[in-house]
Amino acid sequence: MHVGVQRFVISPLTCAGITKLPLARSQRQRSLSTFIHIPRASAISSPRSLKYEYEQYVEREIEDYKDSVSRGSLLKIGDEAVEVLRKADQIALTELLVWQEVDRIIARRLRLPTYATWKRRRLRMLEAYQKPEHWGIDPDAALVRALADSGDRHVLVAGADREGPALYLAARGAAVTAVEPAEDAVERVVKAAHAAGLTERIRGYCADLGDWAPDVALHAVVCSPSAFAGLDAQNRARVIEVLQSATVDGGVHLVETIVAGADSLSSVLPIEELAHRYRGWTISVERTSSLRETFMARKEAVA
Repeated sequence: MHVGVQRFVISPLTCAGITKLPLARSQRQRSLSTFIHIPRASAISSPRSLKYEYEQYVEREIEDYKDSVSRGSLLKIGDEAVEVLRKADQIALTELLVWQEVDRIIARRLRLPTYATWKRRRLRMLEAYQKPEHWGIDPDAALVRALADSGDRHVLVAGADREGPALYLAARGAAVTAVEPAEDAVERVVKAAHAAGLTERIRGYCADLGDWAPDVALHAVVCSPSAFAGLDAQNRARVIEVLQSATVDGGVHLVETIVAGADSLSSVLPIEELAHRYRGWTISVERTSSLRETFMARKEAVA
């Protein structure tokens, strides 16, 4: 599968059904569960054109069809392609020409939409994806307000047990890294990104936050308290210091709860501890009508 140069290429190295690549700067070298890889300190790549997306959509549909039928069925289509080319007075029947004709025959059988039809549908989908409600996020959430201008920014989502924040930010143009020790959680994020056509904007790591370090400068960090589960105070301080160092001036860190009183900040990561660790940052604790609670810290520029 391809959606961009060296994108959507599924590695033969797999782990529980998800793609694995070497983990950047991981202390225990676990795995990268993703369809893309952003090199160390690379610039954010521009989104591919809709025309390019459409071409890759057609290619994926055709390849999926080939995978779903028997070899005998494919050979019959090949014979049909050869006959079509002969009738068209095609003198040199190269393997490339035959396979191109095979793809055209399959595309007709699948009744794939034209580019114009697909584009209309895709634009409607992209518009919906940019709305927080589509991902089950409160429109008044601190995440929405603090990261309203997240386009072309690197964002870390840690404790990625909910794919909504990662996909919402990716839909708004951010380059998102999702870190979660549970492979099934990372798989959900990657699969959801694939289904939404947002794969080139999201990469996922199977790793504990304590074993991972950023390989790019971060503009925002979004964590659930579960991202710090299992870490003692000393290791929590080390992780926070690493993330702070990787964050650009003006960047924001958000530590979200699920619902006030459930998976609360105080049970895993006391607010007093966070306030101490973020001395020198502008901090606040925000609550919304849905009773969500978020610790927010913004890094001030050094004079």
